[in-house]
Amino acid sequence: MGEPRVALVTGANRGLGLAVAAALRARGLAVIMTGRDGAAVADAAATLGPGVRAETLDVTDPAAVTGVRDRVGPVDVLVGNAGVLLDGGTDPLGVPLDLVERTLAVNLLGSWRVAQAFVPGMVERGWGRVVLVSSGTGAFSNGLYAGAPGYSVSKTALNGLTTMLADRTRGSGVLVNAVNPGTTRTRMMPRGQREPEDAARDVVHAAMLPDDGPSGVFLRGGRQVDW
Repeated sequence: MGEPRVALVTGANRGLGLAVAAALRARGLAVIMTGRDGAAVADAAATLGPGVRAETLDVTDPAAVTGVRDRVGPVDVLVGNAGVLLDGGTDPLGVPLDLVERTLAVNLLGSWRVAQAFVPGMVERGWGRVVLVSSGTGAFSNGLYAGAPGYSVSKTALNGLTTMLADRTRGSGVLVNAVNPGTTRTRMMPRGQREPEDAARDVVHAAMLPDDGPSGVFLRGGRQVDW
């Protein structure tokens, strides 16, 4: 047997990210858990046992991203889960735009920055899986949710990034997809309908797609849905 595939999960110290890390480890991958709070990430990684590595990572910090890339080496599976919801209960005409800027910095540019750091190596090696955790609030097929406008627009933009990365990597062995995990019960969304472990199955499905699997699509419950 060869070395196990390596998966890196952002925003992994709690909630959906932690559940995804646990599920990937259960599938036999070597898992790198990352998050802004290094102590919290280390504590979370310790609960999963051996074969799990913890790294401090603020996805809004370019130096931090390149530093993690240089320390951990090649990554086969990248799960962009780090995200914030800062503007719930506002509306597009009144939301403070500094909240929108901070939201885009994490939810869009953070995932973009991490992808730029790790996806070129996947392309060079001829294999990779990239999963960007999106939301139905940013889907035109649902109608964008105006009650958290910055968050919704950030997820719409993340969906757009997904399609561009998929086009750029087409035929390389790298598959890039977005997942709508549904309303998941986390600290960000305490009244969510799904348990993190349930939602994690959808993310892991996209992370473990076969070589003839789709790329550049929006997945919900393991099935392609409209953008």
